[in-house]
Amino acid sequence: MIVAIIGAGYVGLVTGACLASRGNDVFLVDIDAQKVAVINQSQPPLHEEGLEPLLQSSVGKNLKATVDVNEAVTGADVVFICVQTHCQDNGSIDLTHIEQAIIGVGESLKNRQGHPLVVIKSTVVPGTTEQVLLPALEKNSDKKAGEDFGITVNPEFLREGRAIEDFLNPDRIVIGELDKDGGDVLCQLYRDFNAPVLKVDLKTAEMIKYASNVFLATKISFINEIGNICKKLGIDTYRVVQGMSLDPRISPQFLNAGVGFGGSCLPKDTKALITAAQALGYQPSLLQSVIKVNDGQPLRLVELAAGREGELSQRKVAVLGLAFKPGTDDMRDSPSIKIVNELLRRGALVTAFDPVAMDNARSIFGKEIDYATSAKDAVSDVELVFIVTECSEFNDPVLYRGKKVFCGRRVITPNQIDDDNYEGVCW
Repeated sequence: MIVAIIGAGYVGLVTGACLASRGNDVFLVDIDAQKVAVINQSQPPLHEEGLEPLLQSSVGKNLKATVDVNEAVTGADVVFICVQTHCQDNGSIDLTHIEQAIIGVGESLKNRQGHPLVVIKSTVVPGTTEQVLLPALEKNSDKKAGEDFGITVNPEFLREGRAIEDFLNPDRIVIGELDKDGGDVLCQLYRDFNAPVLKVDLKTAEMIKYASNVFLATKISFINEIGNICKKLGIDTYRVVQGMSLDPRISPQFLNAGVGFGGSCLPKDTKALITAAQALGYQPSLLQSVIKVNDGQPLRLVELAAGREGELSQRKVAVLGLAFKPGTDDMRDSPSIKIVNELLRRGALVTAFDPVAMDNARSIFGKEIDYATSAKDAVSDVELVFIVTECSEFNDPVLYRGKKVFCGRRVITPNQIDDDNYEGVCW
């Protein structure tokens, strides 16, 4: 099939590269001309394992990036909308970018023949496609959904750092359809994927995405709450999780106690669902607690250090791990941001290192901190070490000889370092 993808960010780029690898002709559209140029040189503008080889095998053959929406949409059988939906200050979803994308796609559909399918892959709160995006498409295209073009919702379930693997080997394919014909076209596009397909209506598909992400966020805040209690009692939370996980009803995934969740999805989606529920007259108290626990969790690591060390002013500190998780350079809502800013507020002298996120870190912290070239370099001249991301580079106990370690991700366990020099945030 000929596929147009609007938005060459994380989801759009992975979607495009993977669909091209399956033999489809793909146009990637982005308003950032520099990003488009980089992609057309077969280079990924973001860090994701396995992405560069896919681009190198398809760019110039069956994948092209462009800034021209009309060029991409005019001949496309399927048009994916993959632009980011940000979170506003009040927690509600910001539809600015997706509405702009919809206008561009709608105008490009005006003179189209045939029956193209528009697929909403951007994450939007339940009801958005039906109430906002579909009417905007009809208005700007002068066409009727279900008659002149199809529309579906196809949420993504990609783990950053494992997105290529997740796209090519999905655990499920969810298709929200306005009509059966539209859903069938998307099923045809995914015909070679070995995964169960669930076809539902538009807003149910949107809710599946939110419910999935918010459930994972809830698991993380739950185990952090348990971990905070365990810390007071002198109990190792990870032994508790080990015992819990022997129950076949309880999966150990997302039960890693630590400094909380971050990234582009879980914080944003939880806040957006809270705001959407409140707009309906319902107060989602459990979800509000999920955010409250997560907001305070990163600072517990700094408070532990202050409790043991006293004044942190002018103390030399290394922060290891800046991205919200290993294997990505994404620092959106990363716990490291709160930790570094709190250390700076207390007057600490901070040196930081992350295997892949250093450029993004510089854009956030500027000259307020020093940047190391390796974990060894970061800890070489400091007294205190904060481990914030569970990167494999940080699991060598030799790195921490003579240092006091405050561990937020269970990279190093208590038996690997003398107890007097080790403190875990939840164990």
